[in-house]
Amino acid sequence: MENPLTSPLPQDQADVLEDSGCSLVLHNDDVHTFDYVIKALVDICRVTYAQAEQCAILVHCHGKCSVKHGSYDTLLPMHTALLDKQLTSEIVR
Repeated sequence: MENPLTSPLPQDQADVLEDSGCSLVLHNDDVHTFDYVIKALVDICRVTYAQAEQCAILVHCHGKCSVKHGSYDTLLPMHTALLDKQLTSEIVR
């Protein structure tokens, strides 16, 4: 009898686990103001103003910041909307 704790997951369940481990990462640029970035994060990513402000500071100081975590399908529209605002972002697994 297989040990259920060590047996591999069925492929469809493994994909779900892998897919939910994505992050939306915002990268720094020298073009946009803090206010512009904060407003975009609040409007697009549905974070609070305080969270958006912290992300903007982290992006400025460290070059990038993970803004949201979730599935690829959930993050893709946010990523696209940030790109439409001329902000540089990526989805990382």
